[in-house]
Amino acid sequence: MMNYEEVIKYLTESVPMFQQIGKAAYKEGLDTTLLLDSHFNHPHRNFKTIHVAGTNGKGSCSHTIASILQQSGYKVGLFTSPHLIDFRERIRVNGVMADKEFVRKFVVENIELFDRLKPSFFELTTAMAFKYFEECKVDIAVIEVGMGGRLDCTNIITPVLSIITNIGFDHMQFLGNTLEKIASEKAGIIKKGVPVVIGETKPETRKVFADKAAEVGAPIHFAEDKKPLVSWETMDGGGFIYKTANYGEIEGELGGIYQIKNTNTILCALDRLKEAGINIPGQAIREGFAEVCLISGFMGRWQKINSCPLTVCDAGHNIDGISYVVRQLGQCKYNKLHIVMGMVNDKDIDGVLELLPKDAHYIFTKASIRRALDEHELLDKARKHGLEGETAPTVKEALATARKAAGSNDMIFVGGSCFIVADLLAGK
Repeated sequence: MMNYEEVIKYLTESVPMFQQIGKAAYKEGLDTTLLLDSHFNHPHRNFKTIHVAGTNGKGSCSHTIASILQQSGYKVGLFTSPHLIDFRERIRVNGVMADKEFVRKFVVENIELFDRLKPSFFELTTAMAFKYFEECKVDIAVIEVGMGGRLDCTNIITPVLSIITNIGFDHMQFLGNTLEKIASEKAGIIKKGVPVVIGETKPETRKVFADKAAEVGAPIHFAEDKKPLVSWETMDGGGFIYKTANYGEIEGELGGIYQIKNTNTILCALDRLKEAGINIPGQAIREGFAEVCLISGFMGRWQKINSCPLTVCDAGHNIDGISYVVRQLGQCKYNKLHIVMGMVNDKDIDGVLELLPKDAHYIFTKASIRRALDEHELLDKARKHGLEGETAPTVKEALATARKAAGSNDMIFVGGSCFIVADLLAGK
């Protein structure tokens, strides 16, 4: 009989895990997902869902909406990925991670089925999440897609609202190499009669979404047209004061200038949820925005780690995400910038490196996963883009090197990959 630690080892070593090995873990199609769903008697049909897709901003939007719904008095499930420290971060109810004994029993009692079907890590985890939410009798669950949308195993749900945050270049080996193709894959979550909120568009993606919504008969709402967010200003702690069209002034805990786009998307989504009959008081919106990390357990988005020297981490890992990070760094005050940087080997590494500030001191490192790019190889690539620095074999050692070099008025930034941030927060 496996204990919890052995079950986690089974999940991360015996089941193909994209987080660890990348493309080899990806299974196209919903056949296995549908078999698992049938075996567990379609648990997702027993609670309402909200479906969230997009290249960037999925996590921030999902956690904030879950936080607001929880403050509105609902029992709320939240399914996100990847996890940073603990596997159970992926599956939460009212901000609390899934029960260890449930995770253990779910695997032990169904291991023969899993060994026969050979689901991917994400297929198995999705089935686990839906079953857990059913057992916990949640009122509503916020479900973040793993990748894409059309063939993502979360796409078996029929939600009360679909949200697509934005479209950028990521996972192109699976989703296509143009914004139109990527948008088409993500538009696969748009369903007949289900309202969809589109957070941010580009000329080549807007038509894809409009055409898909018209094809299936889904009411479509473009958040950037509706402008529920009127203005904003930055708070000293890194968050924002938002002036909104419908809810007055709101304090947003999450930092990072990309949160402005996310907040506009969230506010538009809340209006749609209210139209669908979900009761969301203004006070719940204010509380949900102001204390999203405490309420939902959110981590790793422009998260302040230390004050002296100022040390911030962010899980942005593709060109769109990093471009926002670089803009944010440009607004910070410091004498010298030290960047602890690592990436995984299947991203647009040259595209990201070209965006990074040339006058920073870099410590290149690698995360403790198999997909991590070797730090020496990353340094070699970085030099071709005019970046200079040194290497360290682990995030912990890289941070120590940065702290030794940094003065009290300097700034340290840690990022390049959510797995770098994971190792930072875990002290690895």
